[in-house]
Amino acid sequence: MASVQKLMKTDKPFLTDGGFETWMFFVEGFEAPEFAALVLMDDDSAREKMRHYFDRFLTLAENAGTGFVLDTNTWRGCVEWAPKIGLSDIDILRLTKDAVRFAHDIRAAWSMRVDPIIVNGVVGPAGDGYVADGAPDAEQAETSHLPQMQVFAAEGVDMISALTMTNSPEAIGIARAAARHGLPSVISFTVETDGRLPTGETLAEAIAATDEATDEAPLYYMVNCAHPDHFQGALSANEPWISRIGGLRANASRMSHAELDVAEALDDGDPEEFGHLHADISANLPGLRVIGGCCGSDHRHVGCTSRHIHVRAAA
Repeated sequence: MASVQKLMKTDKPFLTDGGFETWMFFVEGFEAPEFAALVLMDDDSAREKMRHYFDRFLTLAENAGTGFVLDTNTWRGCVEWAPKIGLSDIDILRLTKDAVRFAHDIRAAWSMRVDPIIVNGVVGPAGDGYVADGAPDAEQAETSHLPQMQVFAAEGVDMISALTMTNSPEAIGIARAAARHGLPSVISFTVETDGRLPTGETLAEAIAATDEATDEAPLYYMVNCAHPDHFQGALSANEPWISRIGGLRANASRMSHAELDVAEALDDGDPEEFGHLHADISANLPGLRVIGGCCGSDHRHVGCTSRHIHVRAAA
């Protein structure tokens, strides 16, 4: 876990990728049920495109002289999704294993150029990534996410990150499941246009609830799958909980979750503005360790963000 220790001590934020699913589906033209890009692990042509996708971001990290958080393609890897995408539990966990090994291969290819590269096991919600209705309680979430955690631990990921969390109970269950397997965890909440989680919780409330229920198990928290305009106000508070925010992975689009859910075309926003907004927000985040993107963003957005944040840090 030496690479994770470097991440936690860095004063130069690591990079990560952008909107992986939106790139593979809207730009590369692949298809998968329920936005479950995990099934693309069985497609050789998709695997080639995935390598090219991550190569672009790793090049940015090399140029910036910083580390990289390399995500596994496992956002829809919870066994609760298996029947919805036409798989058995065995199949979906086998795909998770393949995704981790794929990430290890990419790390091996880049290890002499970018250091460190953290293999990050991505966990998604057991239910909808935009709607909190029907979300599991903490105990149910721990049970649902344990099988994927077992694979992550067996395959040697460095840490796990739960992305697009709509509620604190599921975040608590995931953090507990990760801890049971000795895996460092990161929790990333998503917010609506008003800066609150779909449950109505504020970021401060969700972080406090998760920390209290898990003895502060998460390494740090992130915000993802929302435009910077949607959460900039929430992160401007001069309060202690702000120091727990360690990562930003924003959407390129200003559209709401409801609008994005029915969008038929990709809204990639303005990469240069995206970078400026992140630089402004980062000035108020003393614990910022990772910067990347989410829906609609790509290497252009992350490149602009890196340029503004890393140049500002150097100055």
